[in-house]
Amino acid sequence: MKIIGINGSPKGEKSQTRRLVMGVLEGARKAGADITFVDICGLEIRYCTACGTCYAKGECIHDDDFPELLEKMLEADGIVLGSPNYINSVTAQLKTMFDRMADSIHCQYFTGKYGCAVSTAGESMADEVAEYMNKTLLSLGATTVGKVGVNLMGNPDAIVPAEKKAKELGQKLADAIRMNWKDPEQSKFQTERRDYFKHLVLANKDLWKHEYDHWKRMGGL
Repeated sequence: MKIIGINGSPKGEKSQTRRLVMGVLEGARKAGADITFVDICGLEIRYCTACGTCYAKGECIHDDDFPELLEKMLEADGIVLGSPNYINSVTAQLKTMFDRMADSIHCQYFTGKYGCAVSTAGESMADEVAEYMNKTLLSLGATTVGKVGVNLMGNPDAIVPAEKKAKELGQKLADAIRMNWKDPEQSKFQTERRDYFKHLVLANKDLWKHEYDHWKRMGGL
């Protein structure tokens, strides 16, 4: 069982969000998972230009760290996403990664994987930012098992109980992977999204050869 945690905070080891990501990973490790931590702010990931090359060829025009990161995510059974609240959303670094994953969404590459999200905020909306990350994982095809969001409100000690919840979430993530847990509501959404993207790719099969070949190979067309 492999689980990767990705921290979107630019604060490095001083990051409170990092503490939550590491908490989830620690809980998963104690449950038997092999864990990997990634500080995305230490990587070079360039902006998506919406050129469509990934749709057509399954590759990107950029020569940067994204392909290696994506490969690690594809090799994992579980993905943990973490970001502080930056103006009611994730950090620019994490959003840049998301924007490079359009091909992964079209091909539903994360089908069968599991995920969760953690977020911190100085004042508010940590839960909402964590929920946004979970919805991103769901859009990629993964099943999400929960979230931890903490609004620190000038109280640095608030991270302590949140860290405990993060470790419990890591245990839950590992258990879901082990049991191949399914959530009926998420499964319904995933089926609808797969059907949508299959039809979208089919309608653009002359332009998006890579994605068309993917769905044909998967028996979806």
